[in-house]
Amino acid sequence: MRGNESPRREALLPGSPLNPSIIAGSMAKVGFVSLGCPKNLVDSEVMMGLLKAGGHEVTGSQREAEIIVVNTCGFIESAKQESIDTILEMAQEKKQGSCRRLIVTGCMVERYRQEILDSLPEVDAVVGTNELPGILRACHDPEETSVPVPPAYEAREEYLYSDTDPRVLTTPHYSAYVKIAEGCDHPCSFCVIPQMRGRFRSRPLMSVLAEIRRLAAKGVKEINLVGQDTTMYGFDSGDRHGLAHLLREAEQVDGIHWVRFLYAYPNNIYGELLDAVRECSKACNYFDIPLQHASRNILKKMKRGGNRGSLSRLVERIRERVPGVVIRTTMIVGFPGETDEDFQELLEFAEELKFDRLGAFCFSDEEHAGSYHLENKVPEEIKLQRQKSLMELQSTISRQLNQRLVGQTVPVLLEGISKESDMLWQGRTEGQAPDIDGVVYVTDGVTPATRSGEIGEVCVEEAHEYDLVGTLVQ
Repeated sequence: MRGNESPRREALLPGSPLNPSIIAGSMAKVGFVSLGCPKNLVDSEVMMGLLKAGGHEVTGSQREAEIIVVNTCGFIESAKQESIDTILEMAQEKKQGSCRRLIVTGCMVERYRQEILDSLPEVDAVVGTNELPGILRACHDPEETSVPVPPAYEAREEYLYSDTDPRVLTTPHYSAYVKIAEGCDHPCSFCVIPQMRGRFRSRPLMSVLAEIRRLAAKGVKEINLVGQDTTMYGFDSGDRHGLAHLLREAEQVDGIHWVRFLYAYPNNIYGELLDAVRECSKACNYFDIPLQHASRNILKKMKRGGNRGSLSRLVERIRERVPGVVIRTTMIVGFPGETDEDFQELLEFAEELKFDRLGAFCFSDEEHAGSYHLENKVPEEIKLQRQKSLMELQSTISRQLNQRLVGQTVPVLLEGISKESDMLWQGRTEGQAPDIDGVVYVTDGVTPATRSGEIGEVCVEEAHEYDLVGTLVQ
């Protein structure tokens, strides 16, 4: 994804997220298509695990699927449109393939449950984000090939998967996502996640650790902790340093090399967390902090709080306390009321702070978000111009920062043959999160004994905007 993180679409096969995954049961074969973020991907993996534990099996042919499940993303307009397009595309399998039942799950269901049932007759059932076990009921294959009224399942606000729930990994064998919390309590005016995911609730520490140990026993080397706000982990149970404690406990798990946490809220980055990242050898020196803007005016309208000065001090404090840290952020351009002066302040902020990674997104006017009722909406063409300007600036910054690595030897998690060329291998540094950041292309040094999932030392020889090129030296 080179710079901007965007919703992703995956047809799922364990160990190979780019290929179709089909689950077959005693009554029907079931195929999954997962859209959106890694948090959604974990939901898909849990649903697949529930079905497999219920006696279903996996096959590789989507055309053979008798039931297709589309796990949707409904965060912004482009994600909603992709979800609708995918639902309609999969509906074609009811005409051309073996599919006789189409199930829609995920965030779109939480936002538009009744609209989906009323306007998409191709859909036979829906399952929301808080009712994942309902996938078993939804995939029950009655004698009829369709039902007159697609059933909706009663939501369970408190649902949260645990280490005892079965799960089918669709990521490469050496890497996995672990969702440590669900829901969100932040009042950001542009966001509808609290409406879709419910209130914030953390998984118990022992449950998360049990899952990490089980993944390590299966050969997973890299753990990516995810949640709507990972830095708030444990707050709801009275542990204000919950994420720091989790990192220190994960440090003791044999077999794990890297632990990275994603989606950090700026107000919750505390000193103990910085100390834990610095002191734990397995904790990646990587902070993913969606700052969203730098103008006090816009941040106030976003209900984010802070200003350019306070955010600058936060970034400086992280860099001071965690030497060599990589900081990724995202910004929203074109928020209602954003003036030329506001945007200029954002540009100056980005140029001053020189983030290692930065994604810029055009504001999406969501009808259920608080910002929907704000005045002074920014025209679409101005949003796009501002996005282009910010990303051009960041492109220059990224290239300059990557140039500093030329000549250095850095640890790289080797992933195997590159998706760009079968003549190259690729991997990632600890400062490159899977799917959203760049990669390291390995041009030489790979031998028949080299295995994906190993940590190798790569001498960096070239630097580009988002990617590095080098030679494996050991």
